[in-house]
Amino acid sequence: PLDFQKTRQWHVMDADGQVLGRMATRIATLLRGKHKPVFTTHLDTGDGVIVINAEKIRVTGRKAQNKMVYRHSGYPGGLKTESLGSLLKTKPERVISDAVRGMLPHTRLGERMIRRLKVYRGAEHKHAAQKPVKA
Repeated sequence: PLDFQKTRQWHVMDADGQVLGRMATRIATLLRGKHKPVFTTHLDTGDGVIVINAEKIRVTGRKAQNKMVYRHSGYPGGLKTESLGSLLKTKPERVISDAVRGMLPHTRLGERMIRRLKVYRGAEHKHAAQKPVKA
């Protein structure tokens, strides 16, 4: 492993009252490692991020009612649609991780980066061993 991979830092972010898109950009910056002087586009220089209180994230405007989220099962006729507001009530973790995933590279490197994002409902997380820093 390279030097910057050995010193990978973990950050805790509290989603309480935060706007979804603004928080997602900060998370994506940390996951990519763009906040570090050793950042390079072809290497994974990023840190890990733990998000707590995912159910308290905010969306602005009428996006909760009007914005639709799509997924497909892979079978014919398997397109599922759901409003962002109903998804925020049932799976707020997925809303945050999907927003961040869209801001990362859509390559194998981006897949490695998104694996270091851990999103939890409530204020508890199980990553005390990583000694996370408040972001």
